[in-house]
Amino acid sequence: MRHWREGPGDRRSYHHGNLKEALIEAARRFIAERGIGGFTLVDAARLVGVTPAALYRHFRGREALLEEVAGRGFADLAERLARALNARGTPLERFTRMGEAYLAFAEEEPGYYAAIFETRGLAAGEPNAEAASRPSPFDLLVDALQSTFPDGFGGVAPRFIALEVWALSHGLATLSASGHLPQAPGMPDKYELLRAGVLALVHGAGASRVPA
Repeated sequence: MRHWREGPGDRRSYHHGNLKEALIEAARRFIAERGIGGFTLVDAARLVGVTPAALYRHFRGREALLEEVAGRGFADLAERLARALNARGTPLERFTRMGEAYLAFAEEEPGYYAAIFETRGLAAGEPNAEAASRPSPFDLLVDALQSTFPDGFGGVAPRFIALEVWALSHGLATLSASGHLPQAPGMPDKYELLRAGVLALVHGAGASRVPA
């Protein structure tokens, strides 16, 4: 891990209003490298070059810091999925790119990804108007399903299918991150598995649940 105290300018900026952001970044990096339980507030304070007491000006405790990281990650993920959904291409192409964006986020932002799924609450503090009006990743997934498959799924609510797709995506991301996804010549990668799995889920759901 690169130590942040590379010069007096870094520490000076923390004391001039950037300490909160520095602590969030420190926590994100610790989670990525050590897991959700792999650091303490003392570790975060030491990394940014302040005393532990200084942290409590911005966070009530370690849980509040973790929840803030989770909230940032949640917003980042929602933004990536929204870009994929609003990009050019057919509805099916955009829906597929949403899944690819999800897997890429899990790989590129392991700290955020772990924080999202391993913290109990929502982001610490009062949500602002912009965050409150932003659709969640799950809502974006439901909207994408409805636009991609307007004929529906034989009377089954799209939210149920979206939950299955999310479970598939999360499972692949988790297996890949832990090194348990089989890799061998001729084996599909996680993106190919996701595309095949999503098509099987949505088409299978529509075919098997339509009354004869």
